[in-house]
Amino acid sequence: MSHAFTRRALIGSATAGTALGLAATGASRPALAASPVPPPSTVGDLFGPPSGLAQLSRNENPFGPSPKALQALTQASGHGAYYADRGVAYLTDMIAERFGLAPDHVIVSSGSTEVLCCASMALAKQGAILCPDLFWDTTVTYAEKKGAKLKRVPLAPDMGIDLAAMKAAITPDIGLIHICNPNNPTAMSLDGDTLRAFIRGVDPAITVLVDEAYMELTARPEYTSMVDLLAERENLIICRTFSKIYGMAGLRLGYALTSPAMVEKLRGYLMSFGGNSAGLAAGIASCQDEAFLSYSKARILEAREAIMDAVGTAGLTALPSDASFVYVQVPDADALKVEMAKAQVAIRPAYGTWTQYSRVSTGRMEDVARYADVLRRTYKA
Repeated sequence: MSHAFTRRALIGSATAGTALGLAATGASRPALAASPVPPPSTVGDLFGPPSGLAQLSRNENPFGPSPKALQALTQASGHGAYYADRGVAYLTDMIAERFGLAPDHVIVSSGSTEVLCCASMALAKQGAILCPDLFWDTTVTYAEKKGAKLKRVPLAPDMGIDLAAMKAAITPDIGLIHICNPNNPTAMSLDGDTLRAFIRGVDPAITVLVDEAYMELTARPEYTSMVDLLAERENLIICRTFSKIYGMAGLRLGYALTSPAMVEKLRGYLMSFGGNSAGLAAGIASCQDEAFLSYSKARILEAREAIMDAVGTAGLTALPSDASFVYVQVPDADALKVEMAKAQVAIRPAYGTWTQYSRVSTGRMEDVARYADVLRRTYKA
């Protein structure tokens, strides 16, 4: 007897079994809707933007992963049957050495999103989360759904994070201060020494978390980053990601730098077990590839400058950008998104009540050119 089966036969038998169960209970079910996703010609076609779409809405870096990272992840995939503990340990050591820290100051996670969520969950138990009212707040809203209390502070008139207002908003019930630098979606960064002074003025019992996802794209990363303050402050967490400058968003790899005590606290909230072997291998290779880092930054900055030029040509203005995206002032962000979609260009809709600002990501120059064309046609005099 042949035991061969096809996907169609397997689905058919499963459906039949379900139907029998429903019939036995007298239940009914609606017909299954046809899948809106066309079948791919290869599995690889399931990943990346759909054919013909200029994907400028998700702050992805289309120039990665690097060739060395691709080679490493291919090699590691052959060992996908095994957990990746040794890879986690090796990458942890590499990151620690890069920043002049001991390995027990580093925690590797599934993208920086995971460790950001862990921090929000862990520290929310000590009090409310103080944050700007416009930043990449996915992680704190995740904690809010689990019972955390948020205290939001308005931005400054120039759309920057208002550190003076943040300081004034610190009350005894605050357990965590969350800052994104450079900020998302504004793309603006805080001056390094100004942020250092703010952090030094915060009660040491309060944890400060700085999300530095786009730090490598600033003009002076070492000055702008708060990594040097780790030597002064136990309750400080710096989060980084491989998604942006390294072009590894789909491989889900990030990390946090903090004190050993905080590492242990955060580790108790991690949801992944041992990490993604392909992502870890790519991360290890990327950490040793300074040439790609320089190449990637140059290409992103080239695209960013082209977006700025397009904004000016269209008679619009944008906030200064230290990231892989630009926040453009427009009459109606949602209306612009609709116009872009007609030309198969994807950008972000409005963020909350900031309906007159539109975020566009950098990308390949041909995609930026399509964005520029729609922008010019939409706002031509």
